[in-house]
Amino acid sequence: MATAAIQEQEQGKQPRSVRVVLMALMIAMLLAMLDNMIVGTAMPTIVGELGGLDHLSWVVTAYTLATAASTPIWGKIGDMYGRKGAFLTSIVIFLIGSALSGMAQDMGQLIGFRAVQGLGAGGLMVGVMAIIGDLIPPRERGKYQGMMAGVMALAMIGGPLVGGTITDHLGWRWAFYINLPIGAVALVMITAVLHLPKKRSSGKIDYLGAALLTVGITAIVLVTTWGGSEYAWNSAVIMELIAIGVAALVGFVFSQTKAAEPILPLHIFRSRNFTLMSLIGFITGFVMFGAVLFLPLYQQAVQGASATNSGLLLLPMLLSMMVVSLVAGRVTTNTGKYKVFPIVGSVLMVAGLFLLAQMDTGTSRFTSGLYMAVLGAGMGCLMQITMLVAQNSVEMKDMGVASSSTTLFRTLGSSFGVAIMGALFNNKVQDVMAQKAGALGGKVTEQSAQLDAASLAKLPVQAREAYQYAVSSGTHSAFLLGSIVAIGALVAAWFVKEVALRGAGPQKAAEADTTDVPSDGGTADGQSAVDDKQTEGGAAGDAARGGKTVPESV
Repeated sequence: MATAAIQEQEQGKQPRSVRVVLMALMIAMLLAMLDNMIVGTAMPTIVGELGGLDHLSWVVTAYTLATAASTPIWGKIGDMYGRKGAFLTSIVIFLIGSALSGMAQDMGQLIGFRAVQGLGAGGLMVGVMAIIGDLIPPRERGKYQGMMAGVMALAMIGGPLVGGTITDHLGWRWAFYINLPIGAVALVMITAVLHLPKKRSSGKIDYLGAALLTVGITAIVLVTTWGGSEYAWNSAVIMELIAIGVAALVGFVFSQTKAAEPILPLHIFRSRNFTLMSLIGFITGFVMFGAVLFLPLYQQAVQGASATNSGLLLLPMLLSMMVVSLVAGRVTTNTGKYKVFPIVGSVLMVAGLFLLAQMDTGTSRFTSGLYMAVLGAGMGCLMQITMLVAQNSVEMKDMGVASSSTTLFRTLGSSFGVAIMGALFNNKVQDVMAQKAGALGGKVTEQSAQLDAASLAKLPVQAREAYQYAVSSGTHSAFLLGSIVAIGALVAAWFVKEVALRGAGPQKAAEADTTDVPSDGGTADGQSAVDDKQTEGGAAGDAARGGKTVPESV
């Protein structure tokens, strides 16, 4: 099998077994991304049967908290004890949580079971990225970016449609049960085909660090979730959560300097590229999830689009993102150059957000679609390149924590983006409604600044026109803020260093860089270790061995 794999690699393609594993990984990735999209559509029906409207937000919050808090821990467990076992365990936990959520008899049970599901979900994305990092050299990894972007687009477009169809015809419980057959397929395929070197670390998990990080992340997510909605930003609850979060994170950073096996080794941040990619990932998450939240709202309220097909409203952005991601990946694989993509992507992201900020009540769907395509092109340049460069900036033994850290920063970015852009949007809508419609406007938005199409149709003409103007003003403010924040990504991208990608680099480049490659260190998958100096200075990693490498165990 290894001989055949080598022959296939020499012919410029991945071994068949690796391609099968990639298919299984994409299924697992789809599982993680599709869940919230499907469940969101089913929420009105769930509340209708289980009650507990006051606790509705916790169905999503419990899942998000568990996912964010467990993400770095899954990455470290994979590095210490083997990625395959950690990944399979996360799938099993996710499926158990899905089954229990489908059997929930009240809102309290559903919230608890969603937390279990979130614990498993935290390991899904990290596992996918880290295993791809093990199997595919960075130089070759770019060609698979389009596949990952396609899965993301499929989840965002298909999720609401699938969720609505399942809820209408099979019942809301199948919004959770649908995960079981999909997850079982991924589980069987990965168990049968994926063979990575076994690991067994003699060190112990940093429980103190894990606890402090969990408390810190939980406090941050709760602040961004509750601030401006459940509680005022200057309320005692929010202030206490901020204090707890800051104290926990400061304690976490200090504990990482003392731990034998830190959850998040601080030395990985010595790499300029890794730190910059973490920042760009945070900003990309901030911008993207804000756009996903406000664009359908604008098109429904102002342009009269149907909420049923809300996923389709994002098609221009998602298709553009997928195509550009595919092109960027191919170019990176063929040339080994990647610095241009974070720069171009950041410019397009700033431009796209600024254009979206110009939308008003008279903007056509075609025009808004063009603006979305510009933003999507910027996202396509950034989404996978950030992970690729981050993984290339650390030693192979830290692949899991690099993947989990990048994922975590993007998740935290999305939490901050939704919270801050959402607060700005809601305040703007309420202010404009009060100005345009007086007391009637205040009554319309006193419960929420977001009205669905059915509620909007019932409003008097004056109130409806005022609300449409208010929503366009709110989106203007939100996207203008997003464009300002995105400038930070452009500044960070400018300082990215063009470091040779490990793997299938040209032989001459490999020979030129051999002086920086450690002569004594091997890694779990047979690739050369990459120290911090080499990572920053242009080391060749596997290329120093004279070309492409094949994972020894595939």
